[in-house]
Amino acid sequence: MTDKAGLTRLTGSGDGDDTCGQGDCPNVYRTDRGTFVVQGDRFTGFQPPDGEGLVEIPEGVLREAIRALGW
Repeated sequence: MTDKAGLTRLTGSGDGDDTCGQGDCPNVYRTDRGTFVVQGDRFTGFQPPDGEGLVEIPEGVLREAIRALGW
């Protein structure tokens, strides 16, 4: 997804485990439909069904997303 319209970036503020420096990954986004998009390194532990994908992100990124949502 190159178009980020309708996405709210929840991570990448530098407070979490930002393994890409000040870059654009890994990150967690919330869509305008209330779902989440996770951006990170491709995980190859098993093959998901067609149309699905797996990514692996650091724990700090998830913690940052949770803080951004106030959970």
